[in-house]
Formats: sequence, structure tokens, C-alpha cells
Amino acid sequence: MFRSKNEGNIVYKCTVRLLDDSDVLECEFQPFHKGIYLLEYLCGELEIKEKDYFGLRYVDSSKQRHWLDLSKSIIKQCKEMDPLLFSLRVKFYPADPFRLTGNARIMLYQQLKRDLRHGRLYCSLGEAAALGALIVQEELGDYNEDVHVGSYVSSIELALRQTECLEKKIIELHKKREPGQNLSLAMDEFLGIARGLETYGIDPHPVKDHRGSQQYVGINNTGISTFVAGKRSQHFRWNEIHKINFEGKMFIAHLSYTDASREPKKHTVGFKCPTGAACRYLWRCAIEQMLFFTLPNSQSAAVISGGGFFSWGTKFRYTGRTEREILTENINALREQKNNSNSSKRKASSVPATPSSPQGDLAQIRYSSLPRSTMSEPLGYGMPNGHFYGQDHGMSEANGGIQISSLEPVCEEARLRSSNIDGVNYLASQIGGYAYRDSVEHSSTESGLTVNGYDHPRKHNESRQHGSYSPNLYYGQSDAAVNSSSPADSFLHADPSTRKMKKFRKFHLLHAFVPSVIFVAIAMAGTAVFIMESESEAFEQLRNSPEMLCLRYQYYQPLKEFVLEKLGRGK
Repeated sequence: MFRSKNEGNIVYKCTVRLLDDSDVLECEFQPFHKGIYLLEYLCGELEIKEKDYFGLRYVDSSKQRHWLDLSKSIIKQCKEMDPLLFSLRVKFYPADPFRLTGNARIMLYQQLKRDLRHGRLYCSLGEAAALGALIVQEELGDYNEDVHVGSYVSSIELALRQTECLEKKIIELHKKREPGQNLSLAMDEFLGIARGLETYGIDPHPVKDHRGSQQYVGINNTGISTFVAGKRSQHFRWNEIHKINFEGKMFIAHLSYTDASREPKKHTVGFKCPTGAACRYLWRCAIEQMLFFTLPNSQSAAVISGGGFFSWGTKFRYTGRTEREILTENINALREQKNNSNSSKRKASSVPATPSSPQGDLAQIRYSSLPRSTMSEPLGYGMPNGHFYGQDHGMSEANGGIQISSLEPVCEEARLRSSNIDGVNYLASQIGGYAYRDSVEHSSTESGLTVNGYDHPRKHNESRQHGSYSPNLYYGQSDAAVNSSSPADSFLHADPSTRKMKKFRKFHLLHAFVPSVIFVAIAMAGTAVFIMESESEAFEQLRNSPEMLCLRYQYYQPLKEFVLEKLGRGK
């Protein structure tokens, strides 16, 4: 919050690796700079307009990968790293690669080449050969039998498993390429083939299913997929995913879909990650991909809490633009450009024309290619009760509590005044000082006093009923003695019923909250123990849920063994 005097003079240096590991950039930033500063600086240096599709990745001291949070301080996220090393990568693979222009499209092409080389862009032998031939065409140009002799393809690293059979197929396809083509055409053809693959935009995360079988979870613009031996075994689209959270090492997806009989169904799938940090990273990647490709705008994004009750919750808020925002801004910009060009060609006597639907250049940007999703409302503002992905919004009472007015002696006087006006007048004459002045300030007409020279009728009635007496003479005191006495002394001489009245106590929210929390925690713990120890079939489905399995094997079972071991030693 408060910046030190020397903080503005400190400069940190970091190295950023580009998609080609041999290309690096040296950057500088200050302690108060956030992640968006570094990304915008790099995109400006590389002349990338569509910076929202890119991100910076780093690896911490425990070998866990992370995406640099654009809304947080750079140095606070990487304070344990030495040296500071980042990698510029494509973070969101667009459903239509041709939406990107200029260097952004070239960077996407280089990213896909890297994915093929590292085995992430998994495909069949024929598809790998076609992609490899396009890479050779782009790097070496047209086939020349005088230059391209022997196994010239082996000098280029194209795929993870680059066999001799694959290289022969690549050479055959390279020979068949039409000579004289522009190199950008080969790049565009490569993007067209790559986007049709099931592993397009997939960064595989190693997990295990409920049977303990090894699988990989991948996330892209269409949804969440699972892969076994390089082939997609399951695919959950974004419009079928209702909620995503995690519990310890367990990554959990809650599904809501309609089966063949058009009946709504709900299903929960869970995958166990190697570590808790890897599970949080997978959850964060899934949330970011889902929000980027489904939210109508970033203003609809709410703070999401992913951790369960028995794990440290991780809160996340999406920053930056969504894909629909980018497309909308691009369409509006093209429309304005087209309108300006048309208006310059119009004659003064011509009737202004209304711009029609996008054509020509605008046809490259289509909403039909967006993944259809019904999650727009729940993701931002349509969730019932204000809940979103396990997020708990605090009630208004938590901030302000119950407003209790301060209690003063005049409150007791007010009670007597409402029940017996005669007794109140007598008490008001006896209680001097603070209580007397307070009663006058609140309502002078209720106390039966003379206001502005007007003698209230109640005063005459009281004189006739009680007789002519002076309150001071009643107690055998003079007026001076009464005026000099303190309010406490005056109150001691008041009516005994007033002194016996029950005193009010202020309500403390903490005194009611702590016992309630303790009671709820004990009740939940007892219920969980009862469910896990019970052999009833009524709780069978609940015991086999991913949350209960995670609770049993990560917390309950070790704690139970520890307690039994201690009790055994005590005996």
C-alpha cells in the first residue's frame, strides 16, 4: 500500500524466452509493476496487436508451472525465482486461427510447430506427414532435386517421434507441392489442418481416474477432454460444465446435460493430480479458458473460489478482455473503417446508406465459429443467490452487524414516561444534570415544561392532583444542593422501582458467532464420521463421491490411524 522511498529506484531484470528457445529478450521492471506491464511491453516490442491471446509462463522452485497473473505484482509472484526467467507462449488458442493478423498469426504458427515437436499436437502418421511437409516448405522453400538430396528432412526437428518412415512421407509430400507458392500460404494451410485436430490448443495435465489409471486432461476452446494413449476418451463441452472446483489433489467437474431421452442429468467427475499445486494449476487453467471463451465481457466475471471446505480456498478473478469482446471491437472497427471509406465516395446529393452485414474483410470474423455455450449468464450475473462456482458472498450483516443505539439513563426515563406521565414528571424533576438536559433536547413538550413562555396544561393538572409541593423540599434539600449534586447522586434518590429495573446489555455478534461456528463444525465432523463409518446402502452414493473419497483418504483415514495409534500406546 505504501511505497518506500527507494522502491522507485529499484530495477529488476528478467529474461523472456520466445517460442524459439534461441530467441530471448532482456526486460526491466520495477517492484510496483504488474504482470500486464511486462506483457504489453513484449507485445509492443514484437508488434503483436492481439495480446489477449498470449501469456507469460514461469516455473517456481518446486518445478511447478504457473501463468503470470496480469493483475498482480510481478516480483511478488516470482520472489523465490533466481534468475527471473519467463516464456512467452500462446495462452488461448482461437477457434479460428485466421482471426489473428500479422505477427500474432506467425506466433501462433510457431507455437503449433513447437507443440508438434514436443508431442502436444498429437495426430496420426498421415496428418503428421502433411504438417511436416508444410513446415519444410516454409523453411526450405520449393523442392529442388539438386539441393534437397538424401534425407534432408532429418536435419529439421519436426515431431517428437520422428521416425524414418515419417521422414519419407514428408519428402514425398514436399515433392508434390506446387512450386512458386508464397510461404504464407503454407503457413495458413498448416493452421487450417492443425485447428481440426482433437489436440489443438491442448496442454496435457497428467492425472489418474477413480480406478487409478493414468490419463491426461486437456483444455481448449471447446471444453475439457481426457486422453488415453494419445486418443481422446471423453469430452465435456463448456455448455455441459456447471461448476469446476478442487479438493486437495482432486480436480472435480460438475456436469449438467441432457441425455438422448431429453431428460436433464447431473454427473460429477473427478481426477487425482500428482500434487496439490498441480491441481490448483489445472483448476486455474480450466477457469481461465472457460471464462475467456464463454463470457460475453470481462465485467461479467465474478471472483471465483475453487477450494473446498477441507482445503485452502484459492480465489481467482479474471482480468483482461474475452474473445467476444475482441471480436466485437474488431467488427466495430472494420465497420467504422468501411463507413468512412463509403462516405468519402458518396456524392452530396446521395441518400446516406445504412451499412449492411459484414462482407469482404468482415467475413473473416464470424460469430458462427465461436463455441456455442449457455454459460454466459451463470458465469457472470445469472447465478441464483449470487453464488458462482462455490463462491460464498458475505451477507450485509457481516459488515455492519446489528446497529444498537447507545443506552443512557434517559432510556429508563422514557420507559416511565410512556407508562405513567405523572411519575415521569416527578422523575424528571429529581434527575438533574445530564439526564435532565437530554430529556429536554429530545422532546421538551413531553416533559411538561414551560417552553417559550407557554405553560403546558399538564403542569396545572399535576399541581391540582398532587398539591403544591417542591421536589427539593420533599427531600429536605435546597435548590442549590440539588443543582450541585451529580446525576448519580440524584438517581440514588429516585423511585426504588427505577433502580430495580433490568439493565440492558449490548449485543455482541462475536459472542453469538463463535459458539455457532463451533457447533456447526462439530455437527459436520460428526456427520462425516457417521457417513464414512456407516455401512448403510443409503449413503453408498455419497461415500463414493469425489469429495468424500478425497476427504477419506487424505484427511480422515490418516487422522484415524494416528488417533488409534496414540490410544494404543496409552494403553
